[in-house]
Amino acid sequence: MSHSNGPRTGRPPTFASRGMVSTPHYLASASGQDALRRGGSAVDAAIAANATLCVAYPHMAGLGGDGFWLIAGAGADGVHALDASGPSAKAATREYYRARGITDHIPMRGPLAALTVPGAVDGWRLAHERFGKLSWESLFADAIHYARNGVAVTRSLADWLAQDAEILAQDPRMTATYLPQGAPQREGSLLVQAQLAETFAALAASGAREGFYESPVAERICEAISAGGSPLAQDDFANYQARWVEPISTTYRGYDVFQMPPSTQGFAALQLLNLLEGFDVKSWGEGTADYYHHIVEAVKVAFADRDEWLTDPAFVDIPLDQLLSKDYADERRALISCERALVQQELEPGLRYAKSFDKRSPDGDTIYLCATDSDGLVVSMIQSIYHDFGAAVMGGDTGVILQNRGSFFSLDENHPNRLEPEKRIFHTIIPAMLMEGGKPVLAYGSMGGEGQPQTQAAMLTRLVDFGFDVQQAIEAPRWLMGRTWGTASSDLVLESRISDETVRDLRLRGQPVQMVEQWSGVLGHAQAIRIDPATGMFEGGADPRGDGAAAGY
Repeated sequence: MSHSNGPRTGRPPTFASRGMVSTPHYLASASGQDALRRGGSAVDAAIAANATLCVAYPHMAGLGGDGFWLIAGAGADGVHALDASGPSAKAATREYYRARGITDHIPMRGPLAALTVPGAVDGWRLAHERFGKLSWESLFADAIHYARNGVAVTRSLADWLAQDAEILAQDPRMTATYLPQGAPQREGSLLVQAQLAETFAALAASGAREGFYESPVAERICEAISAGGSPLAQDDFANYQARWVEPISTTYRGYDVFQMPPSTQGFAALQLLNLLEGFDVKSWGEGTADYYHHIVEAVKVAFADRDEWLTDPAFVDIPLDQLLSKDYADERRALISCERALVQQELEPGLRYAKSFDKRSPDGDTIYLCATDSDGLVVSMIQSIYHDFGAAVMGGDTGVILQNRGSFFSLDENHPNRLEPEKRIFHTIIPAMLMEGGKPVLAYGSMGGEGQPQTQAAMLTRLVDFGFDVQQAIEAPRWLMGRTWGTASSDLVLESRISDETVRDLRLRGQPVQMVEQWSGVLGHAQAIRIDPATGMFEGGADPRGDGAAAGY
């Protein structure tokens, strides 16, 4: 497995033959690796790693969030897709918010932002029932230990604690946990989450249903947040179950690429690849102005359709067959000029939904992880509480931070993503899987809201079109085209490692360039594991923009 085309970067890829885990936190990778060494499956490793991330990365992952899985290989028939996203509460109506004086946008923080059921834990249950080997209880030993005895604050967490100190200070329980002595904890200090440890212990001992969804834990969460206006009730927890769904796919350069269906933005990632496949990507040269410009233009075109259509397919008939067809991509590709940039907010979708409506760009912070085992099972998994620290409210004495994913629902009755009871929200989080000849050859993904389809395209083009190794593909300079919350215009954010001449060329073509520092966390934390179909060797990489590692054995 030789890849000589890419630059020599800060760390080499990790190679192993029996199993591998890659996550954005080194302790989570170690938890997954330990599960593999104990004879666990890739699913066991993913659950153990995700549980540790709920403790060590509380700003990006947690029991109060959602998750999505793609699983393939070994004895799995095709690609299994697991939707562990929770719907809005039964009481969550547009009238509910209007009665509380909210007519424009649902608040991003606070109890009113906590209106969707956390789905991730029930996703763990379903994945473990189908593909687990180790006992359920054993998967949470590390998470319980780190929550009870403390975990060192890493660079990413320290940065977000400082940035969000005022937000965290609005909730007394968040303050007590994350702002001891009234100040954000610094890198290397010990973070203890004793109440979260007890919730994990109950979950480990009694299972997902009796330990979380149908338990005093759910009751205490709802009682605490309902006082501040959250519509979530214990019945919403008890009635929820994660679900297996059909993945969606396209092809790229002879590979089959799989994504989650709506209500995720997976179809936008596939549409982006359909647009790129019609170009001679290799001829642009990696890292050139042509490379960045054309992919960014394709992103704009794909996002115009995404923003028009993406919602819960149970409420809107989304024309996926047309949106994902190669012929449709051929038509839409004609919008892309090599000389002049499109203005994203002026770009019309190729297919119309209905009346005009306010379009907002999603945001959020997430963890992505992947795992493989000696049987050849491959997991691509993503989990999130949406914004950093979610709704920034804790569910009473449970230690659980509630996600604020439902804050992205629209209160406009004409919007496809309008708030309705028991409806799933527009999700940006998307794990990805590359298959060849019916076998998985790459699990890959990234955190970063708007940036996820873009980072996936960056990794895939660098791996497939330019022959980079996994670590090179992750570390190469990245971009982010999108509109941040509350701004009217979209910017093209570029890492400062991109050359001045390339940046100048992009500006001359009309790209709205904004520069950020080298290795900026704004560009997300990506992970990937590639499987050599000839040898079965695993090649893993982890993003230095985070605190993670690829750990194999």
